[in-house]
Amino acid sequence: MPKYHNPGIETTDRDSLDSLIDDRVRYTVRYANEHSPFYRHWFKQNGIDPKDIRVHEDLLQLPIVSGRTIREHQPPGTPGFQFLSTGWGDVFTIQETSGTSGTPKSFFLTWDDWKRYAEKYARSFVSQGFDPGDRLVVCASYGMNVGANTMTLAAHGLGMTIIPFGKCDFASRVITAYRPTAIVGSVFKLLRLARRLEQEGIQLKETSIERLVVGGESFSDESRAYLAETWGCPVFNTYGSTEGTMCGECTELAGLHVPEDLVHLDIYDPQMKAFVSDGNCGRAVLTTLLPEGSKAGTLLLNYDTEDTTAVLSRERCACGRTHMRIVNPQREAETVWILGNAANRVDVEAGVFQPESMQFLNGEYEAVLENGGSSGEVVLRVSVECMDPETADRRLIEDHFIGHFLKNKKNLIPHYEDKTFSVQFTFVHPGELELHKLRGRPKRLVDRRSE
Repeated sequence: MPKYHNPGIETTDRDSLDSLIDDRVRYTVRYANEHSPFYRHWFKQNGIDPKDIRVHEDLLQLPIVSGRTIREHQPPGTPGFQFLSTGWGDVFTIQETSGTSGTPKSFFLTWDDWKRYAEKYARSFVSQGFDPGDRLVVCASYGMNVGANTMTLAAHGLGMTIIPFGKCDFASRVITAYRPTAIVGSVFKLLRLARRLEQEGIQLKETSIERLVVGGESFSDESRAYLAETWGCPVFNTYGSTEGTMCGECTELAGLHVPEDLVHLDIYDPQMKAFVSDGNCGRAVLTTLLPEGSKAGTLLLNYDTEDTTAVLSRERCACGRTHMRIVNPQREAETVWILGNAANRVDVEAGVFQPESMQFLNGEYEAVLENGGSSGEVVLRVSVECMDPETADRRLIEDHFIGHFLKNKKNLIPHYEDKTFSVQFTFVHPGELELHKLRGRPKRLVDRRSE
């Protein structure tokens, strides 16, 4: 029988769910007008009467708010925090984003916010088969980002045990002594952990690990499949942010369920000119949804996440859940344009993780876009780590990468054939990629044509 954390909400019919969403849209907009200095001014500036926003479709007519907007309305841009939407006495924690694209965005969370965040992760955990007694190693930061703490709160409510390492550098004795049933981390953290444990004599498929939960960055289906094969267990995707998205896959692996009663998600076209219909790719735009009477430290209306996705379905999932499902989001910042065609880091990753190639590779890669020798030419330089570069079948790796990449970017085929677009490879030993020398999260796809 399917299991749910909150069956009354997770399996409610679409009409009832839409009605609940509309109720919360009205309360959230009223709350924003009464408690948020930014939105109170925003409504007046844009000639919006909050009382006119009655249903979620009305949000489509509102302007878009971006991360830049948040930064401009907090110190040092302004003396105070204009997005703070409650009194300081109700602020439980102050969180910040990573700040990789500028000054970190500040977020203020009430205890109500934390409970709603934990509710979202709890639903995902249950949908992925977690039970009381499961032991989860968390390889995510317990710092200013919310992910690790939110998962810990969710696990507490479910009767799970958390092993809070924060990084994937724990000793092999953790696996043998505590016998964790799951690990949460990024694809590459989990692959590196797998290699190290195997070097220490641990047989991964004979361990207590029953599932992996991946979050923190987008990834390809191919790298997920390789990770699942390496560990011998299913790999579940989650998508979360300090802003409060928190979506997760269920055991059907048929898209990420959006907790629609707590966050409303619309899809804007890539040019940010209009919203698109289901099935079309665009930017994910979220709106916080507050239950009647609750408080929020920071709420967002029509917030551009700068991540791209598409709505897969609003029909009932085979797991029984009715909340809509979306495609694994990709970061817009990791998208480049090649002769008029968009390509994301995930497209490069998919080409690297071709099954035939992985007998020679460890999965680590980096790619650079550069100008070619003649005007208008573009070169994609791909560097990959081989277990043994001397014995690796380089032609096989190159052919499978190029074949897969062009299969998904068909408009680049004429440019590849006339050599205005080319792909060049470098094969190195483990640990020799440039990204290993850099601090922080590595950029695996870099556009150097403007440098």
